[in-house]
Amino acid sequence: MSEVIKNRYDFIVFFDVENGNPNGDPDAGNMPRIDAETGYGIVTDVCLKRKIRNYVETVKEDETGYNIYIKDNVPLNTSDRKAFEYLGIDEKNVKEAKKKDAQLDLKIRDFMCKNFYDIRTFGAVMTTFVKNSLNCGQVRGPVQLSFARSIDPIVSQEMTITRVAITTESDAEKKGTEMGRKYVIPYALYRAEGFVSANLARKATGFSEADLELLWQSIINMFEHDRSAARGKMAVRKLIIFRHDSELGNAPAHILFDKVEAKCKEKSKPARGYSDYEISINTGDMPEGVTCEEKG
Repeated sequence: MSEVIKNRYDFIVFFDVENGNPNGDPDAGNMPRIDAETGYGIVTDVCLKRKIRNYVETVKEDETGYNIYIKDNVPLNTSDRKAFEYLGIDEKNVKEAKKKDAQLDLKIRDFMCKNFYDIRTFGAVMTTFVKNSLNCGQVRGPVQLSFARSIDPIVSQEMTITRVAITTESDAEKKGTEMGRKYVIPYALYRAEGFVSANLARKATGFSEADLELLWQSIINMFEHDRSAARGKMAVRKLIIFRHDSELGNAPAHILFDKVEAKCKEKSKPARGYSDYEISINTGDMPEGVTCEEKG
């Protein structure tokens, strides 16, 4: 197991979508999420974390130490139970076990962090307020992501589609096709910002240097093995990483983020590809103790 990270990181991810819906809003008929006041597109942090989890699950395939806690069709208590089984705790006598061992809560938390990559990375609330459910506590993860926001306002297009598969036999006698709707964005470039706390890694989850490298790999490839016709063509175009020389950091994150600018080369027409944008980084007056690296 590699050592826990000792440096703070701040990072920016640029990704784009072409003829797809990057993150549908169930409260708006699954239309692309949008800031109603400005028209800028939004992709939630939860959506991006899902892609990272899916990538780790794909490449690691439940390798020891790289299980995924929040995953499709697996109840949380199923994963919680692994900690209780490992520590030999009877689910019906948890209170008595904790009275005998004052460190039991910490042991449960450490087991979950050691065995589940997404808990070690993003943290998790492992307390479910359901009768007789298991309780593994909660932990704040060292890696946090912001909502992604499009560089320019987006235009969501609604398209009517048809299908030849009819739902019921009675409907099949009356018609040969059924109608549906699909929402797409012709093109948009999004920017998300993230943070990696070495302090929380050391104090809480044990997020390591190997975990960090897997995080960068996951971000760069998070759309490559998670394709969907609804999402169209999506790709991570650039990952910009600011590395601090210390655990607590050498400069505020917003000062570093302000050094990166993305703008459309020609405002007279809508962007229809990544080549229509220019991303610049002002590294001329970088704060002391901070270095910048580009990936992707």
